[in-house]
Amino acid sequence: MTGMAGPPTLRFAVEDASAAECTAVPAVRFALRVENAGDAPVQCVALNTQIRIATARRTYDPETRRRLTEVFGTGDDWTRALGSLLWARTATQVAEFDHVTVAHLDVACTYDFEVAVAKYFHALRDGEVPLEFQFSGTVFYLDDGDLLRAARIPWDAEATYRMPVRVWHEVMERHFPGAAWLRLDREVFDRLYAYRVRHTLGTWERTVTELLAAAGEPAAEAARRGSGGDGD
Repeated sequence: MTGMAGPPTLRFAVEDASAAECTAVPAVRFALRVENAGDAPVQCVALNTQIRIATARRTYDPETRRRLTEVFGTGDDWTRALGSLLWARTATQVAEFDHVTVAHLDVACTYDFEVAVAKYFHALRDGEVPLEFQFSGTVFYLDDGDLLRAARIPWDAEATYRMPVRVWHEVMERHFPGAAWLRLDREVFDRLYAYRVRHTLGTWERTVTELLAAAGEPAAEAARRGSGGDGD
């Protein structure tokens, strides 16, 4: 009997992560292995992916916990707040394949420190970030009669991956070498700019450094010595 072939059974595995090249915005490129365990060839897949950070699946030394205070709090608040952080949602078209293919998922990275994920990544210095990938979407395939069919990807399609922290830092260094971005309210920016002009400070670095010194904040090198290093 024709026309009765079942839909492909898709299995997913993340194999690698690297800094995406030739992108307009900073992005991590994940290599996603897609395996068809069924008999019907895949014509294409409209794949939706949700990526979350499983923050409780790694350890944090005291200095890293200090840097993450704004995200997770301190003491009992820290334990309660550790959980899952939503990083991104992506939509990807996977081309035709029979048994196995590798698709690329490009995930944009923000340096907006109003976003919890940006604070989280910036606070980590080494180690790995435990990620959870949850997949949904539609797979298109040909049945026994060469008729195009569509089926939903099951709700339990998922994968995990431990991304090296250095990948995120490499992405940011590529787009913002030696720099970070800070978003300010317009009124606050105008006051800061007026301070810079009034004191004839040539750069924003000198402006902020002078304000930090006036507030008694230690210089960067002294702060590093006082914290005892950045190892996780």
